[in-house]
Amino acid sequence: MTVSAHPTSSPVGVVEDADHDDPTTPHDAGAPDGSVAAATPAQLADLPARSLGRLGVHVLGDGIDVVVAAAQAVAVDLCLIDGTREHPAERRIGLQKARHGLWHAHVPGVGAGQRYGFRVHGAWQPSDGLFHNPAKLLLDPYARGVDGAVELAPETFGHHVTDIRSTHHGLETADPRDSSPFVAWGTVLPPADPATTARRLELRPRTPWIHTVLYELHVRGFTLLREDLPEELRGTYAGLAHPNVIEHLRGLGVTAVELLPIHVAATEHAIAARGLPNYWGYSTLGFFAPEPRYATRASREAGPAAVEAEVKAMVDALHEAGIEVVLDVVYNHTCEGGMDGPLLSLRGLDNTGYYLHDGGHQARYADVTGTGNSLDFRRQRVVQLTLDSLRHWAGEIGVDGFRFDLAVTLGRRAGEFEPDHPFLVALASDPVLADVKLAVEPWDVGPSGWRTGQFAPPVHEWNDRFRDAVRRFWLADARAQAAGEHGAPHDCRDLATRLSGSADMFQRFDRGPTASVNYVTAHDGFTLADLTRYDHKHNEANLEDSRDGSDNNLSWNHGVEGEIEAGSPAADIRPIRRRSMRNVLGTLLVSSGTPLLTAGDEFGRTQRGNNNAYCQDSPISWVDWDLEPAQLDLLATSSYLLRLRRENPAMRPGRFAYGRPRSNDPFVDLAWFSDDGEPMEGGAWHNPYRRVLQMRRAGGASAHPRSMMRHEAADARDLLVVVNGALNEVDVTLAPGRTPRWELVWDSVWESPDEREQINGGARAEPGDIATVEPLSLRLYLSS
Repeated sequence: MTVSAHPTSSPVGVVEDADHDDPTTPHDAGAPDGSVAAATPAQLADLPARSLGRLGVHVLGDGIDVVVAAAQAVAVDLCLIDGTREHPAERRIGLQKARHGLWHAHVPGVGAGQRYGFRVHGAWQPSDGLFHNPAKLLLDPYARGVDGAVELAPETFGHHVTDIRSTHHGLETADPRDSSPFVAWGTVLPPADPATTARRLELRPRTPWIHTVLYELHVRGFTLLREDLPEELRGTYAGLAHPNVIEHLRGLGVTAVELLPIHVAATEHAIAARGLPNYWGYSTLGFFAPEPRYATRASREAGPAAVEAEVKAMVDALHEAGIEVVLDVVYNHTCEGGMDGPLLSLRGLDNTGYYLHDGGHQARYADVTGTGNSLDFRRQRVVQLTLDSLRHWAGEIGVDGFRFDLAVTLGRRAGEFEPDHPFLVALASDPVLADVKLAVEPWDVGPSGWRTGQFAPPVHEWNDRFRDAVRRFWLADARAQAAGEHGAPHDCRDLATRLSGSADMFQRFDRGPTASVNYVTAHDGFTLADLTRYDHKHNEANLEDSRDGSDNNLSWNHGVEGEIEAGSPAADIRPIRRRSMRNVLGTLLVSSGTPLLTAGDEFGRTQRGNNNAYCQDSPISWVDWDLEPAQLDLLATSSYLLRLRRENPAMRPGRFAYGRPRSNDPFVDLAWFSDDGEPMEGGAWHNPYRRVLQMRRAGGASAHPRSMMRHEAADARDLLVVVNGALNEVDVTLAPGRTPRWELVWDSVWESPDEREQINGGARAEPGDIATVEPLSLRLYLSS
């Protein structure tokens, strides 16, 4: 690499050539072995930044303002990169030192489109947690655009590495080789137009939580195999915004897409050493720039500004369709991994200022995320970086909310989680974030890391207890019964608690049931179809000897492991598996709380038994849209259940039940009955072999706060849910109601909701009538 020679319009403070007769060997030129003789910091810039209040690199007036935090550095160089990847040239400008570890400058003559990075001078003392190495070009943590991607070569490591498969040795010796050709470069983007941003924010659907249905998807994998999209749009942001894709989302009935991480990411070196990618993207490199790989080729070739514009256009298109955009965000760790990982950004800027250490020795990380490093949310710069990033995505890109990965890490102070942690308080009170959705994954792998139900409003939480209860009742316990195991089944109390909103966890802090994000599947774990096809994980493709992924799947293969072909001797198992999927879907969508579906579950997508497909950018993870007739039936069922939920307030109550009449409704808001139609008594709840249950939930004002729309309250119907988790059919005496009839609106026995039309008058029954309910099935009745 050559460091610039004779820029035609050099900004003040640029390092000029040391030898004007040989422009290939200027000051700090690259050596023949690829090293960088950068021990001498560049000449200081003449002008200070006009404001220290905004970190990063921003166009301002006649040039750019540069502010970066590097508290323990002795000097920081801004590196302006010109030329091409094959023939780059670099101009270096020394930044001025300010208070509180900030380095800054105003650089005239530089504008949007300029590529750049930082080189940091200081001590290389890994034993003290100091990793300053000016040979390594570092990405600005605030970069809104990136050029290129990280290629995990030995040169990207701050210490001497010869093979990325073995990086634990040689930490005490700084590596002199230049990393610039192998890393992502920051790119200066033009400032956003305030009027355009204001219009974008006006388009937000602002769907209330009570009406929200989340749909988790991967931008690339969701559309890559859709043949109804132009080939150049498949697997891209623009593909997600295509009318055919939006038609599917609207037809299904979801109100918000939750995108797996789209922050620019890099694969961790341990995964790259196996020749695999981090497909999910839970390995953040930069918190402001979108991942370029998900942009169309045209946008990538046009540059980072076009990539960001494509993301904004995607958000706008979904908003116009009434669909919100929620981002899964990873602020708990970065792609730099453990102390032997590459030197890409935060570690080289200020290792001890960004990463969590155990306190026993400054250099040793406290890894509470299981990724090699964890960000330290006791540190001002970490909190500031995170809030600034969130404000950027919400206030400029226009997204509608965030789901925080391993969020307990974000609330740790001195090792312990605190619901009133300063970051969580700032998050809840920030004016830019006041009207966006906030949800968390309420655990990490550190001490006392499981904290479901312990976050304060306005945060909502993923409910793993719901996931396990539904899987256990319909799958694991049913499998145990079918196998004749003794003592395996659990009683109905846990299922009933989850159906009614998990008040045991979410009633504190005066939260309603929507604080529980109910899910049965997600990106990690089995898909819905695989829950019914596999008893064991099949992760061979991950090249970890199947040590990865959970062994506690609570699944049931129904007697045969894996896929069953239509003409095989075991083909009679296929309908039973499909019914199990419908049981799980029906339970999810009738439960109090905020439902979350995983892309493809609505029609039974399989990952071939892989329950940890994080490194599978392959057909294992991609959504296959070539649907069989049975898959189309399941899709119709999913859409129908979501429509029922949308049209009937009793299926989505907005407050916890009292179990007694309310002042505005004399009817009991929630009641439980056994198969004989009598109220469930205390002893019945503790019978582990009782597998039949009726739940009656009042509609209208009884189930909703006074703020509920009056027209919904006026004509709302009551709901009766009949659960038969037994392996035999059961005669159920239908629970009493306040109207003369119950109308059967769905039975999980039906392969398609169209079968309702075939039962004619059999859809109506009176309270006290006996209904024969088939084994392992779920029925929904509405009052009429």
